[in-house]
Amino acid sequence: MIQLTPKMFLIVCPMLFLTGFVDSIGGGGGLISLPAYLFAGLPVHAAIATNKLSSACGTGLTTIRFIRNRMVNVLIAVPSVICAFAGSTLGARASLTLSEKTLKYILFAALPVAAFIVLNRHLFPDRDSGDVKADRKTVAVAMAAALIIGFYDGLYGPGTGTFLIIAFTVFAKMSAAGANAHAKVINLTTNLSSLAVFWRSGQVIIPLGIAGAICCMAGNYLGSGLVMTKGSKIVRPVILIVLALLLVKIITEL
Repeated sequence: MIQLTPKMFLIVCPMLFLTGFVDSIGGGGGLISLPAYLFAGLPVHAAIATNKLSSACGTGLTTIRFIRNRMVNVLIAVPSVICAFAGSTLGARASLTLSEKTLKYILFAALPVAAFIVLNRHLFPDRDSGDVKADRKTVAVAMAAALIIGFYDGLYGPGTGTFLIIAFTVFAKMSAAGANAHAKVINLTTNLSSLAVFWRSGQVIIPLGIAGAICCMAGNYLGSGLVMTKGSKIVRPVILIVLALLLVKIITEL
């Protein structure tokens, strides 16, 4: 049983606020949220599990907005959600079978790769917006991406939304807006399905996750309401500093 302390909330709440703020400006906030729970002293399994709770809240609000604006094609979303559910459930179960030390090695290897992809905007093709067509290729790409990246999200997580957007824009030829909308639907599914697995195993620290979710949404609200022409110049160093500190922490604990 993990004993919660005021120090944990003092670490998680500001960092999750920063997560939402950074994500609303230039994306990549997920690379801050998981380190926040690790910095607070949670074991890796509990950190991943609790991060799913706070991530699901923020992703859920954004997904509802996209659906209301009719940016989600049901013929693509439904089979993708099924694949995402299967992939993330398997990923979460695989995560629970791994030792704490093994997961730290995975974090050590995956963090720099995820950071490079998320921060490298040249990977995102700039296409005109338009309706997303549910042809066979698009549906097949969406299902494959949901299954594979869904497994990654259940196992670990940060960068999932970005990986999905890249898959949709590069392989399914979607516009950035269409890719983002469908990525959110899939990401919400992977968050909820993996959260259910972690929840049943007793790994989710509910009070800390809810506090983090509230702070993340507050940061997102504030960030989205600001006009920041130099937003990307702020996002990049913040993420890199957080990841550098986390890598030092992981190395010292291996």
